[in-house]
Amino acid sequence: MTPPVSTQDLLASEATFLTTMQQLGFGRFEYLQIRGGELVLTPWPVTVRDIKFAAAQNTGKPCEPNTELRPQVAEFFAYVRDVDAGEIRELEVRHGLPFSMEIELQGGRRG
Repeated sequence: MTPPVSTQDLLASEATFLTTMQQLGFGRFEYLQIRGGELVLTPWPVTVRDIKFAAAQNTGKPCEPNTELRPQVAEFFAYVRDVDAGEIRELEVRHGLPFSMEIELQGGRRG
């Protein structure tokens, strides 16, 4: 599968997940399944928001339609698209962007 470059290249599940990451701002997703190179959003993964008191709420700004993806987002979705089957045990999100993840590969990577 071709790696995404802009929001127009995203699968429906990827666009939904990107919006949710941006709304989360800071936190993590746990137990996110991957099947055939696509995120499985049903059931929805565990979502944990980090909150710091006496600090400005800081969420990522939403992407405009048909804009170029930030490098972290493009790299994350390119990696996911290359996984046959697995589970992201934890995906850390900072400033609405994927920062790091721990993944269990069940079916290996395609590449």
